[in-house]
Amino acid sequence: MRVNVLLFAVLRERAGTRSIGIELESGATVARAVEELLKQRPELKNAVGRIAYAINMNKVDGSAELHDGDELALLPPVSGG
Repeated sequence: MRVNVLLFAVLRERAGTRSIGIELESGATVARAVEELLKQRPELKNAVGRIAYAINMNKVDGSAELHDGDELALLPPVSGG
């Protein structure tokens, strides 16, 4: 199956793109998708420590199952003052 991973903030800056399409086995989880993404884009490794996830704009955790055509958003923590 194919999933579109949307990148925000520091992840987008490091990857140099706002989205990356990845191929996964059927029934893969968010955690598995992140593993695959890091294989393809190791420059993101240090930036994925405390990110939140959303599938098709619904917040989920790493155990959520993905389906063909889903959009997986990786949302780094926001800081400010």
